[in-house]
Amino acid sequence: MRKTHSLAALAALCLSCGAHAGEVYTGVGTHGLMLGFAQPVAPHFTLRADYASAGKRTRQEREEGIDYEAKFTYNRIGLFADAFPFAPGGFRFTGGVTFNNMKIDMEGRGNGGTINIGGTDYTMTANDRFNVKIEFPKTTPYVGIGYGHQLSTGWGFVFDLGASIGKAKVTETHSGPNLSLASQADIDRELAEIREGAGKVKAIPLIAIGFNYRF
Repeated sequence: MRKTHSLAALAALCLSCGAHAGEVYTGVGTHGLMLGFAQPVAPHFTLRADYASAGKRTRQEREEGIDYEAKFTYNRIGLFADAFPFAPGGFRFTGGVTFNNMKIDMEGRGNGGTINIGGTDYTMTANDRFNVKIEFPKTTPYVGIGYGHQLSTGWGFVFDLGASIGKAKVTETHSGPNLSLASQADIDRELAEIREGAGKVKAIPLIAIGFNYRF
């Protein structure tokens, strides 16, 4: 609902800016494929919104008798404001907010191998599961620089370099005849190690390139 309200508010604002024609744009980058609409409201200022998705990807591997399946999900909606200090030049500063569905689901399955949890080895049967989810915040501020979306007409080139600022959250579930006996102290130690690694990532970087058409 919050995403719908945000996009509706931007659409209403863009309709009120009839003095400046808008643009549609598309591109590709670290956030996947992108499609958006931009509305210049002044020679030095543009508002825009886009949707980007890298879809869902799955990777499987086997290590020390344990089968792992990692599922990556990356989708987001962005609302941005561009400031052009050297208009009519295309260089800009960008600020905004992104609404995210970004997570990694790690599913560990055993085949008689051992898994070390918090310093203790546990034997995993085929029915044991050790799952970890790394999820980025649903809403994050965005800051960056770029080129394009300035007041103009015709085809153009766009580029973005920036980051959505936010720290990942790590959660864990485990089940099965052996892992259900794992001590909470071991689980807490293992999660602390995972969170320490994930905590080093405090932003989601963005590099994107594309083209636009300005009416």
